[in-house]
Amino acid sequence: MPKGLPFRLTDYLELVDCTDRILREDKRGAIPENTPPILNRLNIESKHWLYLTKNFESPFKGMVGSVSKLKEACKKLGYERTPGIFSCKQYFPN
Repeated sequence: MPKGLPFRLTDYLELVDCTDRILREDKRGAIPENTPPILNRLNIESKHWLYLTKNFESPFKGMVGSVSKLKEACKKLGYERTPGIFSCKQYFPN
């Protein structure tokens, strides 16, 4: 797996396009039923993605990622606790 985003550029562009259409004020603000494949592959619920695109800094004050990656990073940094683990469990399940 290459470093960086774990999906193809075309999937990322599709995700950005879908998010842009969702966030337009003249739209209803609901993710269409044909959710982009990238959300399914990343195991992120549509409602969570929509919330995070508007409020990312609210549930996260530090590191963000899967629980396993968060624990790994905290261990490397010598942290005794894992800050932000609740939000990571909620929004980025393994």
